[in-house]
Amino acid sequence: MLLMVCSLIAVVDGDTVKCDGESIRLIGNGAPFKSGFDTPETYRPQCQQELELGRAATARMRELVRDAVGIEDTGKHDRYGRVLGRLVLKNGKTAGEVLIEEGYAKPWKPNSNIDWCR
Repeated sequence: MLLMVCSLIAVVDGDTVKCDGESIRLIGNGAPFKSGFDTPETYRPQCQQELELGRAATARMRELVRDAVGIEDTGKHDRYGRVLGRLVLKNGKTAGEVLIEEGYAKPWKPNSNIDWCR
């Protein structure tokens, strides 16, 4: 894996960042397209609860970015052309691991549909 070192990491939402302007869809520790994590949507949420949870996840991601050492580039892209990568923190964990542990995100698998409005 290639470690991308960014001079500026901007947070888009709880699972997307920009590394020097390039969009990165953050994934979990498993293989791309096989496992990952999902955070609630802030753009077109299904309900008010999802919007509030999404804002909280985004705020937490902004905190985690301060402890980032870089982004592992998996060499893969999602259907929107975003790089699939992992935000690696100083403690060796990924942002996805921390967000799941703290309840801001849920593990994701292919064909899973996470309902944040229940």
